[in-house]
Amino acid sequence: MTKPNRRDMFRLGAAAGAALIAASGRGARAASPPGAPPADNAWSNSLGHGVDSKPYGSPSPFEKNVVRRYVPWLSPTRDADASMTPLQDQPGIITSNGVFFERYHAGVPQVDPKAFRLMISGRVKKPLLLTLDQLMRYPSVSRIHFIECPANGATEWPAAQLNSLQLTHGMIGCAEWTGVLLSTLLDEAGLYPDSRWVTATGSDGAHMNRSLPMMKCLDDCMIAWGQNGEAVRPEQGYPARLVVPGWQGNVNVKWLRQIQVGREPWITREETSEYSELLGDGTSLGFTWVMDAKSVITFPCPEKPLTQGPGFYEIRGLAWSGRGKVKYVDISLDGGVNFQRARLDNPILDKCMTRFTLPWWWDGKVALIQSRVTDETGYVQPTIVQKHKFWGADPVYENNSIQTWQVLASGAVNNVQLS
Repeated sequence: MTKPNRRDMFRLGAAAGAALIAASGRGARAASPPGAPPADNAWSNSLGHGVDSKPYGSPSPFEKNVVRRYVPWLSPTRDADASMTPLQDQPGIITSNGVFFERYHAGVPQVDPKAFRLMISGRVKKPLLLTLDQLMRYPSVSRIHFIECPANGATEWPAAQLNSLQLTHGMIGCAEWTGVLLSTLLDEAGLYPDSRWVTATGSDGAHMNRSLPMMKCLDDCMIAWGQNGEAVRPEQGYPARLVVPGWQGNVNVKWLRQIQVGREPWITREETSEYSELLGDGTSLGFTWVMDAKSVITFPCPEKPLTQGPGFYEIRGLAWSGRGKVKYVDISLDGGVNFQRARLDNPILDKCMTRFTLPWWWDGKVALIQSRVTDETGYVQPTIVQKHKFWGADPVYENNSIQTWQVLASGAVNNVQLS
């Protein structure tokens, strides 16, 4: 399992290219001479569609399987459910709007942007009631951040249950968000010395609301109306949502309608009966906002096996941390006994996905591959055994443990859990 040198890689590339040329010649209408370019295919001998036939672009029909998926038994009703991002098909750090994971508490409301209003009230000197146009007049920013549901990986707490990267790690997405900093609006409204908390409320049927400390609100929170170069999608909170970088997805309140300022946290339903954990000793752990450092290998994985037999491959994956930037990622090929440093792709941004790679010469034998991220604060991604020591035997949220993929001699990949 040694890394190939440059000469090995060139030899591999030449051999693969020759095989590809031969295969292309067999599949074309007229066979090409050995070593010649492949014969033209049907799409090279006809006109394609014009620019006005698709005013809004869509993926190639050959990418029809790249879609959000869900686990039916995770939620009793579809209006309070979640779907998962196909991370195995995400080539970089940006998640496409069309497959960005979903999480609802009462389904998706269809908000008329002309009727949209955002109220900022409570312990402020000048309450605000803003239309969408008025909100957009304030100085704006664009920043790339991930949003992750704290239940991402919940199915894997007891054991490796789902043989799928998408279904075990897909309740996350990373996007460029455009909007106004919450600190700008709070400064406009004017805070009193005892204005220490806010509660954000959505306009969905559940009126989802969460308390946030003022320190975070004045740091990097934003109210976003843009996502990856277009308006925020309805399932992501159209026309405006709260973005709380690095913190649990549920505090990133969608379909935002009110920001209320107060002296103390509101202790809402979602902060008591939900999004809190009973620890092993029976005590309840409240306000676990930060999403700790996590990583996962996206190739190979159960959806993306090694189909070309032994030889050179590039291990690829994604890492992130709600505490700041990714510092480095280590990869193990033997289930955590030995690790080697992966290469990080730029950009490496605050509270954002980071792409990592490692060249690997697979010898065709069984391997146990893992990734382990360390963030800029020194936090190291733990094992599932380490997580259970603190969180107890039956938690739901905050599973950021190291993921193990078992690569079989056939090239197939299984989800396994090492104890």
